[in-house]
Amino acid sequence: MDKSPDAFRTISEVAEELDLPQHVLRFWETRFSQIKPMKRGGGRRYYRPQDVELIKGIRHMLYDQGYTIKGVQKLLRENGNQFVVAIGRGDMAAVEAITQQKLAEAKEKGADDEMLVGKPKAKPSRRFFGMGMEEDGPVSADDGRLSRDNRALLQETLFDLLECKRLLDQVR
Repeated sequence: MDKSPDAFRTISEVAEELDLPQHVLRFWETRFSQIKPMKRGGGRRYYRPQDVELIKGIRHMLYDQGYTIKGVQKLLRENGNQFVVAIGRGDMAAVEAITQQKLAEAKEKGADDEMLVGKPKAKPSRRFFGMGMEEDGPVSADDGRLSRDNRALLQETLFDLLECKRLLDQVR
């Protein structure tokens, strides 16, 4: 006799459905505060349907997409449970809707500058990596200094690289 889709599941039922060992589910509870099964007398766990959906999403991100636990924690923190649930279901329309909503919220807060590649989050310092304030005139090749234009190009390139690194870290 099958359970209703709205019925609570035991840890053994969830483990069997998701092809995971029970100890992995217990471990994930310690790493993902969003997984909160109801515990009855004797510590027996009962997972709500939304808990099972979230675990499916986490499993998909870790096992199928190659994310680390820290990466999934970051996704949950930044995008919420529904984002990971939608990814686990393969509901790309919901994923896109959540992403667009987050972008709109960021725009409202004025954080859209942080979303652009190559834009520094802070104003660059005039003393960057020991490149002080030299005169703006031409600089000879063996002078050991950089011209103002070359310093600006290097700073801009560095900001672009740092932004690329930040974006790569986001998807890991």
